[in-house]
Amino acid sequence: MKDPRFDAIRPILEAVTDRMIPGDAWPSGAEGGVLSFLARHAAENSADWREVIEPGLHALEAAAIARYGHPFAALAAQEQDWLLQEAEQDVFGDWPVSSRRFFNALLPLVMEGYYGSPDSGGNLEAKSWAMVGFRPGTADERQAPIPETELPQKSLDELRDQYDAVIVGAGAGGSVAAAVLAEAGLRVLVVERGSWLRYGEIGSDHLRNHRFSKYGHNTGPALQGSPRTILLPSGEERVTSPHEGDYHNNAMTVGGGTRIYGAQAWRFHPDDFRMASRYGIPEGSSLQDWPIRYEELEPYYERAEWEVGVSGDGDAHPGRGKRTRPYPMPPLPRTLEAQRLARAADKLGWDAGPVPLLINSVERDGRPACGRCGQCVGFACPTNSKNGGHNTMLVRAIATGNCDLICDTAVAYIDTEGGKHATGVRLVQQGNGSIRRRQVRAGHVVVAAGAIESARLLLGSTSDAEPDGIGNRHGQVGRHLQGHVYSGAYGLFDEPVQDGLGPGVSIATFNFDHRQDSGIIGGGLLANEFTRLPILHWYRALAPHAPRWGSAGKATMRETYLRTSHIQGPIQEIPTPDSRVRLSKTASDRFGLPVAQLSGGAHPESLRASALLAEQAEKWLWAAGAREVWRTAPGAGLSAGQHQAGTLRMGDDPSTSVTDPTGRVHGYDNLWVSDGSVHVTNGGVNPVLTILALAFRTAENVARGK
Repeated sequence: MKDPRFDAIRPILEAVTDRMIPGDAWPSGAEGGVLSFLARHAAENSADWREVIEPGLHALEAAAIARYGHPFAALAAQEQDWLLQEAEQDVFGDWPVSSRRFFNALLPLVMEGYYGSPDSGGNLEAKSWAMVGFRPGTADERQAPIPETELPQKSLDELRDQYDAVIVGAGAGGSVAAAVLAEAGLRVLVVERGSWLRYGEIGSDHLRNHRFSKYGHNTGPALQGSPRTILLPSGEERVTSPHEGDYHNNAMTVGGGTRIYGAQAWRFHPDDFRMASRYGIPEGSSLQDWPIRYEELEPYYERAEWEVGVSGDGDAHPGRGKRTRPYPMPPLPRTLEAQRLARAADKLGWDAGPVPLLINSVERDGRPACGRCGQCVGFACPTNSKNGGHNTMLVRAIATGNCDLICDTAVAYIDTEGGKHATGVRLVQQGNGSIRRRQVRAGHVVVAAGAIESARLLLGSTSDAEPDGIGNRHGQVGRHLQGHVYSGAYGLFDEPVQDGLGPGVSIATFNFDHRQDSGIIGGGLLANEFTRLPILHWYRALAPHAPRWGSAGKATMRETYLRTSHIQGPIQEIPTPDSRVRLSKTASDRFGLPVAQLSGGAHPESLRASALLAEQAEKWLWAAGAREVWRTAPGAGLSAGQHQAGTLRMGDDPSTSVTDPTGRVHGYDNLWVSDGSVHVTNGGVNPVLTILALAFRTAENVARGK
């Protein structure tokens, strides 16, 4: 349907678009389909459009006529550029809206329409991607997506009244628990709040995904009815939505984060399990040792690597704990960027080697090797080569005939007796305009909903015996929320350093992890980054002084996309008791349940370690021959992100922890936690392999007590 308001401003909008992205050997902004994208945006975000952009365009038109006697579209290109430059610099003081605000609102939209996904309404024939050198598809771009194993689901009415075990969440930890328990002969129910999303349902929208979610995301939860709140210093709560950064969203779908993750599969360092003993406890922190050691978890690391499937080189990173078996698959070949960085590491005297990945480097379990596409993290795998809960452990669980899966269903409450025994769960489901509920009894309950939602569930499951929530007699549930503080550096080179082969991340060093002479607590890894989406390159990877629009801005995108390297890494975050999950006092979800309230920030020691890591990333890039390098720095806010952990941490002392060393909630005989919530510290690496390993260990303990 035509929009008369949009059509009225189309001439000036087209002219402005074509100055922000002028035509040359490659299409201009308008030729590239940006106007179609803007029309869609105007329809979907009418308030922003009508309050800022429309008034700004009318004011720009008036300024053109007042200065030159002609409409903006009729002016010479240089005159148009002068007016836009003055708008950007906020020279015009008599506009109904700040001219800088107008410019800064419109410019990103034009770039999103040009460099975003063709299915978003712009980027006709993906020509801007061809211009910069981005290759989105698989090695054989004519190949259709590989079929995925269908996961049958039960309806609410088809469920049994009682199961041996109910598992809350179908992500990394929940999928492992389901397979181990179902293969041990237990009748298992897996309850997933999100949907079972097929490859085509997840899509590849570069503006709506878990890597860049400006307008939404692709794997849940729904943007409506799923808020969280942020506790402000004033004591008030601010509502945040799932696609906003401070929501700290992880994918809510079958497979959880493993459906669209980058799949880095690191083991924690042995010293990650004894941080307090090695470094002491920094003031204001809640740093503790784990109640288990690396040696106890090593057999389960091995099991996770072989049963879920990891490619890598077990000898590449010495000093990170004894291994009893190599990885089941060799590492993916080094990228062009990794080859250059490897030579630089040798020059610096640093050990560096491949990144282990939960991705097939060779055909395995009937699924092919990685197709090396450019859209890995944030998206589903077109070759079904990425190994997650949805295509490994859940497939095994359901194949036993002992496992039922129900999706689009939340666990609202865990039923307990006397604060000692879990008797079952209460399910809630929305559909056809109504809310349905059902109670299911359980011999065991395994909570695996992620560190934020798992804590929220326990806090909300109050009883006479535990009026503040399950396991919360000492106020520990929800505390110590942590993720990873990231920092690093970008480097611009004279020649291409990117070959376009995904997943991109290919080489890492641990030269600054648990170093005696570093002067920091813990440390972490440095690695090159995943293949960048072109729109992310514009937003995040241009040099601070680089032009961002006009002929020079377009040339910068064309000339720097393949010549820019990004090195970054997580550090071993120092937990604090005030980084936590509580129940909101003001906001509820679609079922009327209090949502998670988040608060806290990064400890100063985390920021100090992060600054050191950025300094070393810069050093690595200079050694690799970069002509220009600039660092990135983290904020001081809460950093739970998609690596969220710590809210139900394990320990021997119930006064300072929520679960015992086996993952069972203190004081209970049959209530378990099988996700990153139990992590005492979160390592200086991606935590998923540790989540998987602990899930194997916890599920074994559940099975033994069946």
